[in-house]
Amino acid sequence: MAQYNIGLFYGSTTCYTEMAAEKIKAQLEALCPQLDIPLLNIKDTSLDDIAQFDIVLLGISTWDFGELQEDWEAHWDDIHGVDFTGKTAAIFGLGDQMGYAEWFQDAVGMLHDVIVPNGADIVGYWPNEGYDFIASKALTEDKSFFVGLSLDDENQFDESDSRIAKWCEQILAELDINTI
Repeated sequence: MAQYNIGLFYGSTTCYTEMAAEKIKAQLEALCPQLDIPLLNIKDTSLDDIAQFDIVLLGISTWDFGELQEDWEAHWDDIHGVDFTGKTAAIFGLGDQMGYAEWFQDAVGMLHDVIVPNGADIVGYWPNEGYDFIASKALTEDKSFFVGLSLDDENQFDESDSRIAKWCEQILAELDINTI
């Protein structure tokens, strides 16, 4: 059985991104018991540790008017220097589509726009159907997908678990990792 080297990095101020990271880890490991995915809070972990993994999952939230979560902001210069060549990445993020409709999931798009030029192969694009927002830096060029899983625990908490479950199935399929 193949061994998969996956690390899940996240930053979390109010623990919602951390809770989403925990759910993603649990869902992936339930679908694929051979996985053992470490949760790495970037507040306590160097982004240089990304080098240890072939596949990285990155969790970020958007704050206020399209701003980065504080731990990501503190390490923003560091992520610019990380070499993602030969790595596959998937991004998930939290945002508030009603309170900040003009900046929904902007941090997800900002992170995507840093790691792609640094060599990352991205999986996990997510349809933007079922959301109500004005603008987002996290949209693909054709604006039909987010560049990662988009969660809104402020306004659509009841959707988060099913979105996480579907996204986890999707990324495992895109990574060609067999599930149980």
